[in-house]
Amino acid sequence: MNLAMNSAVNPIVDVRGLSKVVALARQPGQGASVTERQLVILQDIELSVMPGASVAIVGASGSGKSTLLGLMAGLDTPTAGSVELAGTDLFALDEDGRAALRARLLGFVFQSFQLLPALTALENVMLPLELAGVTGAAEQARAMLQRVGLDQRLGHYPKYLSGGEQQRVALARAFVVKPKLLMADEPTGNLDAATGAGVIDLLFELNAESGTTLIMVTHDEVLATRCGRIVRLAAGRIQADAEPAPVEA
Repeated sequence: MNLAMNSAVNPIVDVRGLSKVVALARQPGQGASVTERQLVILQDIELSVMPGASVAIVGASGSGKSTLLGLMAGLDTPTAGSVELAGTDLFALDEDGRAALRARLLGFVFQSFQLLPALTALENVMLPLELAGVTGAAEQARAMLQRVGLDQRLGHYPKYLSGGEQQRVALARAFVVKPKLLMADEPTGNLDAATGAGVIDLLFELNAESGTTLIMVTHDEVLATRCGRIVRLAAGRIQADAEPAPVEA
């Protein structure tokens, strides 16, 4: 098998034995000899995602789904286990190395938008291109904002944009770098139902156009069924991992 064929069948995300445990503070009056209490957030997660897949991670609040997404993006460090992105071991890199890998490979959409308030919509979308040293950043950012329907809002600061508009800027910023992998953490969590539905339609349209791998955390079971695979977490473990059930007519 040649290298091109081999790379096509390798996971873009490969999670092995991933655990996250945090220490809980001792109660007043407890001595140093008392064993420190621990909170297990994730335990022994095994998960591989192939290029071009769409995966929803679902579960109740506190199940560990956002923690898992943050670990897969290298935004947090695990207690044990490994994460490989496109064959690179995230946690064999230092913080700068992880940031460089994210810049090259990954787009991220946050529930809280995470736009820089001192930058306009255009400048927010230009930023990752400029950090990557891409020429023509303004033209590419302008075209991407036009694609998400915000060509009349280029010079507006986030505080003058609605929640739906801010999330569309965030989508434009994530997709403008043409990432191989997009991660979204409750992308409609701060939006009303109608606005959220429009944002999700746009997300899937952009994802289909770019052929990006999508991993999305959501509590919305209907939204999860739009992905090709649903990974269900419970108490920090994978409870189920399957294609969504077909919707009855």
